[in-house]
Amino acid sequence: MIDIKYIREHADEVKKNCRIRNVQNAETTIDALLAYDDQIRELTPVLETLQSERKKASKTKPDPEIIEKMKSVGEEIKKIETDLENFKTKRKDLLLQIPNFTHPDTPIGGENDFRVIAEHLKPTEFSFIPKDHEAFMLQRDWIDFERGAKVAGSKFYFTKNQLVRLNHALIAYGIDVATRHGFELIETPDLAKKEVLESAGFNPRGEETQIYSVEHTDLSLIGTAEISVLGYHAGETLDLSNGPKKYVALSHCFRTEAGAYGRTSKGLYRVHQFTKLEMFIFCKPEESEALHQELLSIEREICDGLEIPYRVIDIASGDLGGPAYRKFDIEAWMIMNNDYGEITSTSNCTDYQARRAGIKYRTSEGVSEFVHTLNGTAIVTSRFPIAVIENHQNEDGTLTIPQALQKYIGTDIL
Repeated sequence: MIDIKYIREHADEVKKNCRIRNVQNAETTIDALLAYDDQIRELTPVLETLQSERKKASKTKPDPEIIEKMKSVGEEIKKIETDLENFKTKRKDLLLQIPNFTHPDTPIGGENDFRVIAEHLKPTEFSFIPKDHEAFMLQRDWIDFERGAKVAGSKFYFTKNQLVRLNHALIAYGIDVATRHGFELIETPDLAKKEVLESAGFNPRGEETQIYSVEHTDLSLIGTAEISVLGYHAGETLDLSNGPKKYVALSHCFRTEAGAYGRTSKGLYRVHQFTKLEMFIFCKPEESEALHQELLSIEREICDGLEIPYRVIDIASGDLGGPAYRKFDIEAWMIMNNDYGEITSTSNCTDYQARRAGIKYRTSEGVSEFVHTLNGTAIVTSRFPIAVIENHQNEDGTLTIPQALQKYIGTDIL
């Protein structure tokens, strides 16, 4: 969330930022936001004056005239309080629609206007006709989409046999890499309250939501541990005197993928449930850019160990999620679409989420300021098996296990 004072003083700049991020009706939203803000600022001192007048009168022996006047004052106070509560609710609802600022180096444009900033290995070339991951797994009884759909609906699935082993190996590998870099290991709840999701920048309700909500409660299934780890320190003032707080969090993730089926969705690429290992950092503002590069470096180290061809892209402004100031994706080469597909993301969210969640730290001068938050994928059991299977399969139907995973699986061939 952006500071309302900043929006008030730099409305044109904020509107311009909304435009490059393809926010619909940005001008109208910000104008309405500032109109409610004006009414709040106008009514607040009036309320305070009336409350002071009533408090002063309560300390005297009232005569009938004062009693009648205070009755009128009380009714006016009640009306203003109701109006203020209404205006503050509407202002907050509009404020939550304003995205974060955008890094000056972020490419401007839509989904296809990303900038390629690094490449690793060339797309895999085979001496035989390779299978996509879905065909490979189905042939070997590693996955069952049909029975997954019978139990839970389309795009749910059972993982079986060697795919279960591969997934556990990937998670163990990711844990070892992240903890070696000083990340504290945690496993989070799979549910979070509405206010926690909103703090993270996720909409838990409405037609456009990607979130599964639990009926008759304020709880929703999380789409990423980014949500639950942010909530872990909600409302706290953190001690960052010894450096940033770094977590690597394991959770199940659930996504409705509403409106997503026009894009690549074959096999495991776009499913409703998966397990994910997510890195998350709370830090001082001056540290976040360097830590964003550190997260990307760790993601690349993980992918390098898996010996998969990939590229790193700088996501364009119009394709950024609301909380992200800047975002890098790693896309692995995939046979399924003869192209690159996203397997990791890392975002610097500056103080956008912390301001919503009320997470601060004290500077060396004792001043309380909002922290910066960052997140990055370590391992995800939907996309990573695709990259491993589609790039390491053999003509005889076996799968060569990258050396980095062999100690977790106990063999070099599946």
